[in-house]
Formats: sequence, C-alpha cells, structure tokens
Amino acid sequence: MNSIKKEVEEALGRNVVVKADKGRKRIVTKEGVLEGAFEDVFTVRVTNNFDVESTVSYTYTDVLTGTVKMTIY
Repeated sequence: MNSIKKEVEEALGRNVVVKADKGRKRIVTKEGVLEGAFEDVFTVRVTNNFDVESTVSYTYTDVLTGTVKMTIY
C-alpha cells in the first residue's frame, strides 16, 4: 500500500482517469486532477458536463483491491 501512496504523491497535480466499481455491474468513470494525498485517502477534483467542480475521495485500499482503477497522464 505504501507504493500506491508514493505513486499518488508523485502524481499530484496531474490529470487522472478513475474507474470505480460500484457493484452490480455499475462502473463510474471520472476524469480530473489529482488534488491531495492524505494518510488513508487521496482526492480528485472533477468537472462534470455542466462545468460544476466537485472533489471525490478514494482510499488506497480501493486501488489495492481493484475496486478503483486509476490511470495517470
């Protein structure tokens, strides 16, 4: 898990695509900027189709278990 956290910390400020498996074959894809890396979570600032910004947080455990897949650009 430390390697995931280190990779996220090195990518702060870069564009990312996050795919989150919400269960029952529902996958939510969000594009945004990696905004913060904290002890247990990281945050992504996303903009929707209506130019409304929001911040979404994910845990490093979600990435480790494959519930969340993240691509850094």
